Amino acid sequence: MPKIAEIEDTPNPNALKFTLQEPLTWGMSHSYENAGQAEGDELARALFAIEHVTNVFYVDRWLTVTQDGAAEWKELVRKIAVPLRAAPGAGAQSAATVAAARAGFDHLSERDRDRLDEINLLLDEQIRPYLQGDGGDLHILELDGDRLVVHYQGACGTCPSSISGTLRGIENLLRTIEPDIEVVAA
Repeated sequence: MPKIAEIEDTPNPNALKFTLQEPLTWGMSHSYENAGQAEGDELARALFAIEHVTNVFYVDRWLTVTQDGAAEWKELVRKIAVPLRAAPGAGAQSAATVAAARAGFDHLSERDRDRLDEINLLLDEQIRPYLQGDGGDLHILELDGDRLVVHYQGACGTCPSSISGTLRGIENLLRTIEPDIEVVAA
C-alpha cells in the first residue's frame, strides 16, 4: 500500500509525477496509452477509470499520470490518490514477469546484444535519469542494423519537446559510440 511522498509538476503541463515512499515495481516499467492496454493491470485500470486520465506510467517509486487537459489537477490528484494508495507494493511482482519483459531481444546476434547493452548503458547514465526526473522514461523497442526504435513513456510520451529536441539529442549522444545510428520514436 504505497504512500505518496511528493507530487511534482513535469515539463508536460498535462502530466504530474507522484513519488512514493515504497516501490510499486522492482525495475520493471508499466506504460499504458489507453485503458485497453491496461487490461491486465489493476492499478492502471483503476486510474483510467478516472475521467480525463489519458496515460499511466509507473516504475519503482514513482508514477506519472497524464490527463487530457480538461480537468483541474487539484481535484484529479484526490481521485488518483485513492487507487494509488490501494495498490500492492513491489513485493507482489513476480520474477517471471520481469524475465518475460526482458526477453524481447533474444533474436539479436551476440554482436547486436553487445551493441544494445552499450547503448542502454549510455542511456542509463546520461538520458534516463533526466527523463525520469521529469516523470517519463525511454524504452527501446527495436535495434535493426543502424536503426534504433524508441518509445517515450509517461510525461515524455505526450511532451512536444520529446520528439524534437530530446530525440535529436539522444541520437547525437549515441553517435559518439555508434556513428551511423538513426534514432526514431514510435
